[in-house]
Amino acid sequence: MNITEAIRARRSIRRYKEGIRIPHKDITIMLEAAMMAPSSGNTRPWEFVVIENQDTIKELIDIHPYARMFRTASAAILVCGRPDLQPGVYGGFWPQDCGAATENMLLQAMDLGYGTCWCGLYPLEDRVKKVQEMFQIHSIPYAIVALGVPDQEPEARGFFDEERVHYIK
Repeated sequence: MNITEAIRARRSIRRYKEGIRIPHKDITIMLEAAMMAPSSGNTRPWEFVVIENQDTIKELIDIHPYARMFRTASAAILVCGRPDLQPGVYGGFWPQDCGAATENMLLQAMDLGYGTCWCGLYPLEDRVKKVQEMFQIHSIPYAIVALGVPDQEPEARGFFDEERVHYIK
């Protein structure tokens, strides 16, 4: 699959086949793709928490009101920002950098045959604090990604909208 096909084929998956364990090597490949994302001044202001414990994954449903898909997910990957790694002129761009890392991870997961669903945490302070407490972390929880083998094939929801493009010639 080339990148054009991958971008157009990616979907947010909300139902996964249960009881499937994602091999460690595949998770590593996804995380490597995430860490290949561009970042301000190559500061790489991120860290990741891989959650495979099913009870812990299900606890996330209590924190995030739109995370019901975690009931069937095989794993979850928490993407966290580290603004402390962005000094001076590079500072403040960690949310964009974490977004680029998250999208790389989603595309890599799809290429490996997995489905994902990106659930935002930052900038909603109540979700951020609850996740920090749950995992005892000081970094800023940016997003939590559900991961598993898809048990659905949703239609595309994205589309090209010419009216949202302005050309300056």
